[in-house]
Amino acid sequence: MTLQVAPSGRLSAEQVTAVLHSATLAPSTHNTQPWLFSVGPAGIELYADPDRTLPVSDPDRRELLLSCGAALFNLRTAIHAAGAHPVTTFFPRRGDPDLLALVKPRGAAATDRKLASLAAAIARRHTNRTPFTAKPVPAGAMGALRHAAEVEHAWLPRLDPDQLAGLKELIRESHRLQTADPAFLAEWRRWTGRGRGKRDGVPFAAGGAVTADDTWVLRDYGGGSRAPGAAPMVVVIGTFADLAIDRLRAGQAMQRVLLTATARGIDASFISQPVEVPAIRARLRELLGGGLWPQIVLRLGYGAPVPRTPRRALEDILVTPSPLSV
Repeated sequence: MTLQVAPSGRLSAEQVTAVLHSATLAPSTHNTQPWLFSVGPAGIELYADPDRTLPVSDPDRRELLLSCGAALFNLRTAIHAAGAHPVTTFFPRRGDPDLLALVKPRGAAATDRKLASLAAAIARRHTNRTPFTAKPVPAGAMGALRHAAEVEHAWLPRLDPDQLAGLKELIRESHRLQTADPAFLAEWRRWTGRGRGKRDGVPFAAGGAVTADDTWVLRDYGGGSRAPGAAPMVVVIGTFADLAIDRLRAGQAMQRVLLTATARGIDASFISQPVEVPAIRARLRELLGGGLWPQIVLRLGYGAPVPRTPRRALEDILVTPSPLSV
């Protein structure tokens, strides 16, 4: 049976299918893919999927909003690459916290070269959970990555050596707290180390069987000391406030940063524990100077090739159009 997708705004049915596919290639915690979409003549709605929350590790849905924000950025960028202007409204219906955004593909837009480059990187971007080599990230990349975050109303501090030492301790402590909780371990095992045939979760081949302790991502490799500047680049995406809108924007900033890195051939993965445990997140905020709410920690560098994680079929993420999208 062929999936029937309606046209929307200036986009044909085929273009809508393509931009939705691009949206689904966003990263998400444990590859839960916690998004749903509704398509109508006037626009495309993005919803949080309440059946794909992580009640133990993400009880306030902060990471869910980051994941959906990443999908939203992919959607906006793909619509722009298709020649339309994505007019975006956040939380368009009061009283419905699951309706996160309405994107209307309006009048023709001149293609921005940088956005076209990011759109081309969507299909190539994937999380690399392998150890990174000693090859340093080029010094000039930091400015581009920082600018990518700021365009989406977030900020990207890079951790210095003292902060990295503090981060290691926070990772160890958050790992200890999480793995002492049987409910957390059950949730983690549900979504990681999956075999073939699954359309969600993290499969074995992508690193799903690796221990939840991420302290290894900050160690030297090869048994020797690194040259100055050769350690993996570790950055934090942060916001000045911590409301739902800030988290959704942080997800868009995260994806813009990740696509900017991908376009430059740089791999990335997430260090999640220090932002998943509230008390540790507060300490991470202090480590950063107290001005920013840390939303996600990223490591950037160069790892071994790894397969992409699977994605749900479009028919599994489409819902009936609402009055806003028709």
